[in-house]
Amino acid sequence: MLVAGLLLWASLLTGAWPSFPTQDHLPATPRVRLSFKELKATGTAHFFNFLLNTTDYRILLKDEDHDRMYVGSKDYVLSLDLHDINREPLIIHWAASPQRIEECVLSGKDVNGECGNFVRLIQPWNRTHLYVCGTGAYNPMCTYVNRGRRAQDYIFYLEPERLESGKGKCPYDPKLDTASALINEELYAGVYIDFMGTDAAIFRTLGKQTAMRTDQYNSRWLNDPSFIHAELIPDSAERNDDKLYFFFRERSAEAPQSPAVYARIGRICLNDDGGHCCLVNKWSTFLKARLVCSVPGEDGIETHFDELQDVFVQQTQDVRNPVIYAVFTSSGSVFRGSAVCVYSMADIRMVFNGPFAHKEGPNYQWMPFSGKMPYPRPGT
Repeated sequence: MLVAGLLLWASLLTGAWPSFPTQDHLPATPRVRLSFKELKATGTAHFFNFLLNTTDYRILLKDEDHDRMYVGSKDYVLSLDLHDINREPLIIHWAASPQRIEECVLSGKDVNGECGNFVRLIQPWNRTHLYVCGTGAYNPMCTYVNRGRRAQDYIFYLEPERLESGKGKCPYDPKLDTASALINEELYAGVYIDFMGTDAAIFRTLGKQTAMRTDQYNSRWLNDPSFIHAELIPDSAERNDDKLYFFFRERSAEAPQSPAVYARIGRICLNDDGGHCCLVNKWSTFLKARLVCSVPGEDGIETHFDELQDVFVQQTQDVRNPVIYAVFTSSGSVFRGSAVCVYSMADIRMVFNGPFAHKEGPNYQWMPFSGKMPYPRPGT
């Protein structure tokens, strides 16, 4: 059996100080490095050690109502006590069937790294249940997990009789990133939906509304994206104005001759039912913009950090205006580094109001659209 290690921490330190800062020794400047030894010394980091023959701890969901942390890995879903993550973890073993694993191996996939059930989605369904999806040895599957109504119930079990297809919700390939949000019993997911991992889409499934997706194999919509995060951010008190934002990185269509990768923020309206003549069952409100994170140099040339890695949305007293923190890396041949950039929703909304990029033809450059704005305006 392998010893599985999971490290969780409650806060990240800033500034340069000894292990435990005091009032007389406050941080002066943001720190850019934090060693593992220093992290342990803060007392905010805790190890989870449990004998499980599993790897790939990637999906985390914090449940403050139940004081639990749900963790998705290869073949397992775990429920940890937020106050003591080593205290009697609740464990669900959810592996693909032996027949499915054999079929996966026969298709040329790796038995350890690909032909398992890698959990890639854990979302709260209601007060008592979670909705979970796994790759299912290249045959995505989803079901429900009963977590009980109260933390004291100590309930955590899979409901196999409710097993359903995970296509459009979870990727076939465990190496492909997915971002999702479950809103009003409707699942919105940025996901690769085919066996070969070439058809990327922002999908809406479940629920009563029409199933929707982005245009298939259209690089102007999505161009080999890696999905990072999805977040519902309302525009106003009117629920029909609610917008869902997707954060991702993709190959740049603006610079087709170079292998440039750009960070993006995409937006859809939750009440979008698609078009009637064109864009049938496709988003009619989808817009995307470049998420720029750059530092000006002494020579005036900006260093861009384009490879978006993670996003954290900090809620404020105004639910319509959270603060967006994004982590970027740069992997150029001249400079390699990382950065954190902060964005306001006022700036993001202003960008989505235009001007819009326009291209006259395949041999033309992208330019701001200067003609008469069509009605209805793009993205509405």
